[in-house]
Amino acid sequence: MITVNGSPAEGAGRLLLDFLRENGYDPARIAVERNGAILSRSRFGETWLDEGDALEIVQFVGGG
Repeated sequence: MITVNGSPAEGAGRLLLDFLRENGYDPARIAVERNGAILSRSRFGETWLDEGDALEIVQFVGGG
């Protein structure tokens, strides 16, 4: 199990990019913090999620 924005989620042992896409996030429109460190988008496809990881995901929304 991992924690995403304070809620438990299945995701350990998977690539972050796969997890994001399968959960409806557009990687181009989000920022991700993993265990207190902000990840660059270029690392989403090479970052493996580990048991106990804590993610904070913020989506950018346009509008006026």
